[in-house]
Amino acid sequence: MTSPLKICDNYPLIEKNTLGLPSTARCYAEVNTIAELQSALTFAREKRLPVIPLGGGSNVVLGDFLNALVVHVNLKGRTVLSRDQDCVRVRAEAGENWHEFVLWSLSNEAYGLENLSLIPGAVGAAPIQNIGAYGVELKDSFVSLEAMNLESGLVEYFDRQNCGFGYRDSVFKREKRDQYIIVSVTLDLDATLKPNLGYGQLGDLVARRLGGRAPSAVDISQAVCDIRREKLPDPSEVGNAGSFFKNPEVSSSEMDRLKQAYPDIVAYPVGQNWKLAAGWLIDQSGLKGMREGAVGTYQYQALVLVNHGGATGQDVLSFSSMIQQKVNDKFGVLLEREPRVYMESPQAGLRS
Repeated sequence: MTSPLKICDNYPLIEKNTLGLPSTARCYAEVNTIAELQSALTFAREKRLPVIPLGGGSNVVLGDFLNALVVHVNLKGRTVLSRDQDCVRVRAEAGENWHEFVLWSLSNEAYGLENLSLIPGAVGAAPIQNIGAYGVELKDSFVSLEAMNLESGLVEYFDRQNCGFGYRDSVFKREKRDQYIIVSVTLDLDATLKPNLGYGQLGDLVARRLGGRAPSAVDISQAVCDIRREKLPDPSEVGNAGSFFKNPEVSSSEMDRLKQAYPDIVAYPVGQNWKLAAGWLIDQSGLKGMREGAVGTYQYQALVLVNHGGATGQDVLSFSSMIQQKVNDKFGVLLEREPRVYMESPQAGLRS
């Protein structure tokens, strides 16, 4: 007989989010099976509580008190489903650590995720954000996912088209928001390595290290890890949520205006538009390494907001709003936050 699901009241979340923000959940449950997740959702419906899923806690800003059931998704498992000369199909449960899953895939001679090494968080969050780095996005290898409907408790299937992937975006951040908890992800990876070294810094680093030797997937993964460690602070040492803002996209006419005013602006073409480097915009606004109270921008990467100790979720939001205003004042470009925001006020309730 299985033991009943444990629900904790007034549970502290400071150790459950990489920004290290002090937050308390009215109710909290860790779920290790589909049945436990269904039990948690039944509890939330009975208590009329909203549900907040939490994986690695690496892409959230939490308020002081969440009047909700916070569900830590701890579903585990990694499987090679099939293999032929071209493709290796793999499946991972939502609670698996993303970086460990990448390393596991490489050890199983399944390639394509090496550029996504060391991205913090859990597998279940990867499709929500359509995570990407160094010229690769999750959608490039995505086949499908399974997600539990919060209302019915039933597990539903989503293929790539159903997910509506965009730049750091999916239907789970838009029309399907707050309606599902992802429980597993299936990917098609390459049976032979096809190095993607188009991102300048990555290609240069690999070339310097290896000379004329062709890189292995592990070589590429290690180079990505080293670049990320050089640019991004370790959350165990300095609270942060990684890149805090999306790289904004502007039209060609808007790009012409910016280029005329700022000839050295960092940007690259995306179809008919241009993607701007948000970190460069923040840096050029004089905000790199800036600090207000306990919150600041990271001294080596302006795109990262850090908690120097004692910051609250509201502190982080206020600081990020100041950055948005300064960048907009200087460049006429509005930055969009990447992390999901969970705050509560008597008027608004949970919002983001």
